[in-house]
Amino acid sequence: MKTKSLLFILLGSFLASTTFPQNKFTPASPVQERVIRVDFNNPKGNLNTMFKECVGAGRANEGLRADWQQQLAYIRKTCGFKYIRMHGLLTDDMGVYKEDKEGNPEYNFQYIDVLYDYLLSIGMKPFVELGLMPSALASGEKTIFWWKGNVTPPNDYNKWGELVKNLVLHFTQRYGADEVKTWYFEVWNEPNLKNFWEGTREEYFKLYEYTAKAVKSVNPQYLVGGPATSHVQWVPEMISFCTANNLPLDFISTHSYGIKKGYLDEKGNRCTILNADPMSVSGDILNVRKQIKNSPMPDLDLHITEWSSSYTPSDPVHDSYHQAAYVLEKIKQVGGAANSMSYWTFTDIFEEVGPRFTPFHGGFGLLNYQSIKKPAFYSYQYLNKLGSSELINDDPRSWACKNENGDIQVLFWDFTNTHPGDSVSDQEYYVRNLPSKSKGEVTVSLSNIPEGCYALEISKVGYHVNDPFTSYLEMSKPKQLTKPQAETIRKFNDSAPVYTEIIKVDAEGTFTKVLDLRENDVFLLCLVNCSD
Repeated sequence: MKTKSLLFILLGSFLASTTFPQNKFTPASPVQERVIRVDFNNPKGNLNTMFKECVGAGRANEGLRADWQQQLAYIRKTCGFKYIRMHGLLTDDMGVYKEDKEGNPEYNFQYIDVLYDYLLSIGMKPFVELGLMPSALASGEKTIFWWKGNVTPPNDYNKWGELVKNLVLHFTQRYGADEVKTWYFEVWNEPNLKNFWEGTREEYFKLYEYTAKAVKSVNPQYLVGGPATSHVQWVPEMISFCTANNLPLDFISTHSYGIKKGYLDEKGNRCTILNADPMSVSGDILNVRKQIKNSPMPDLDLHITEWSSSYTPSDPVHDSYHQAAYVLEKIKQVGGAANSMSYWTFTDIFEEVGPRFTPFHGGFGLLNYQSIKKPAFYSYQYLNKLGSSELINDDPRSWACKNENGDIQVLFWDFTNTHPGDSVSDQEYYVRNLPSKSKGEVTVSLSNIPEGCYALEISKVGYHVNDPFTSYLEMSKPKQLTKPQAETIRKFNDSAPVYTEIIKVDAEGTFTKVLDLRENDVFLLCLVNCSD
């Protein structure tokens, strides 16, 4: 099909699904009425920004790639993430550790320096995941993933401790103690899974003991924690172990995904199914917060160092427009229970199963290989546009905020899990063209706004709006995207506001807007004060 013809097809489809009248979007018979009432003079407090504390990436060596670095700089700028966490910092492809013929350790941190220098240069910090095992220090040969990360315990725990100590000392000498005090050191990744840790739970606790002591030996103010488990496991046991052995534990880290079975499926062959439980992911996190509160260390920080809808990088739900609303739903439900929720991951440049062969393959990323912005990207971009002061708002699927200069933002969404259940897998369902159904009208009603001139800007994610995967489907899913094809997808998913208007707010200080809402739509309504 020629690109010009394709443009007309996509344009017709886009215009058929999106209209721009003065007061409403796409007239429809209301299914239900929803009103978001916000008083400009009724603040709740500072906005909790735990959602942008950290984001994930595949493995450290991928961070040496130019395209990975370019995407991260863009994500940092647009979404505001502060920390980044990744696997494989100590694996052989990072060239960190070897031994001479007498068995004496030799250290090399040059590749890590290149990576961490870059992170700091763009204003990000490492959430340091200490693992996996260098082969020269490994007790066995079991590995995971295409890049063969060794998952066995060390053959000498003292040598492991010395490696960690020398690495942390190197960080201190290179970046300064004041900087490294702001980092987090997390011990291993998902040791409750045999795929990631060949040892027992007791052996992991031993690894943690040696690691924590090594980190603290360099500076007792450095932050160390774990257990970095899959599916929120081992938290009470971790706290009990550290309490009983008088070991430092500065934070709990763990993971949760919204799939109803299993813990690892890098190839997507197990037919994953999105959990229908409305509190999936968030319920896990709220329960861990309760476990911490009821423990001997009730004030520990909680970092969710991996989370998403699905644990496999071959699940098309990640590419779907449904994912944008899903992200916001879970973050809102968690609230202040977590100190961070690290979305897994910022990019599809992610090679657990090797390089991927198609531009949309269900990858974890907010951006695909061609840097096309997926719907989930906009969730984080919109969150990053919220003002610093949150306003009281009883609507459970929205945030309302303001800035010091009087700008107002209302972010709201519908989340509807349309997945039919066990009869079909994600891999079958989310590769379909999935038109959304009407959810009625939403009225945004603002009061006590300062009198003046405002620029109204409304942005949206939904079916056929910032929905590149549906555009890709309507392009008949080419195995590879030509430059014109990639530009066509960008053209019809260009992140431009769907509605703009200059409005005047009079002395009464009220503003009302009525919008048509469809399943899994996400809206960001901004009033930008343009008064002199």
